[in-house]
Amino acid sequence: MMYPIAQKIMMQIDPEKIHDWVLGFLNKTGNSRLSWLYRQSVKNTPIKVMGITFPNCIGLAAGLDKDGEAIDAFHKMGFGHIEVGTVTPLPQPGNPQPRMFRIKSKQAIVNRMGFNNKGVDNLVNNLKARQSSILVGVNIGKNKDTPVNEGKNDYLICMEKVYPYADYITVNISSPNTPGLRSMQYGDLLDDLLGDLKNKQSALEVKHGKYVPLALKIAPDLTSDEISIIAKSLLRHKFDGAIATNTTTCRDAVAGLTHATELGGLSGCPLNEVSTNVIIQLHSHLGDQIPIIGVGGINSEKDANSKFKAGAKLVQIYTGFIYKGPNLIKQITNHCVKS
Repeated sequence: MMYPIAQKIMMQIDPEKIHDWVLGFLNKTGNSRLSWLYRQSVKNTPIKVMGITFPNCIGLAAGLDKDGEAIDAFHKMGFGHIEVGTVTPLPQPGNPQPRMFRIKSKQAIVNRMGFNNKGVDNLVNNLKARQSSILVGVNIGKNKDTPVNEGKNDYLICMEKVYPYADYITVNISSPNTPGLRSMQYGDLLDDLLGDLKNKQSALEVKHGKYVPLALKIAPDLTSDEISIIAKSLLRHKFDGAIATNTTTCRDAVAGLTHATELGGLSGCPLNEVSTNVIIQLHSHLGDQIPIIGVGGINSEKDANSKFKAGAKLVQIYTGFIYKGPNLIKQITNHCVKS
């Protein structure tokens, strides 16, 4: 692959501009002869998680392909699944630019995108149009202008619309870039949300004749008590999965570096140990009753294996994929040691 050469060029361009250009390129080439530029064969290591048989242990994390524009191209790279979104009921532009910053020396990124997306109806059209058979999870959220105490309705709207086309659905209440969103991880707001989503899932299962699992994505910036409370809620409402973790607001690992003080969520290598510790704690409460998908700071097969040993059943990559390219997929599938 020519990724090392391409990466040197891409790293000289504004991160959001090159992100949009690459997605456009992948959208146009995913089902063309030009897909040879990134197409690769990876080891088949099937694993059953949330009642779904995944062809391998690695997926693309939410946030990179919010609107599901390049699903077929990512399939050709060897991903076992892709998580699209976060998608909201209505289109929204997200936060003002610039809103994405590289910290190259730490192979990290700070972003405050703010759930920029073209809306759930556009995503549904893209899901219908995909040609590949890759498993697709849909990450759903609330619009910025929707009050937190009414946020549940946004999740229910998105869930109903994507349900027929999703292999699983992720409930994102852990982004640091939508005001008040993380408050939904606690107490009555969390219990109310999870309960209504499970009730909606039951109704949609009857309507569509298929069961689509529900996963909850949580933040890394949680205390042990908060993790325990979330785990109890997941067990009480019989959720199908947990994704740990989203980006962090902590800057200790990058203090003093350029862009370290930018507002937003930090991803990449500095997040690895933090997210792994959350997985360890979450797994201590959930055991094998609810599977965990590990994400955060995975930059090598060693990082992926630390997530598996902590209790994760699958892993997802985003920032590591930006810095390492498609070869990281092959490295992980060839050397993963599943829990």
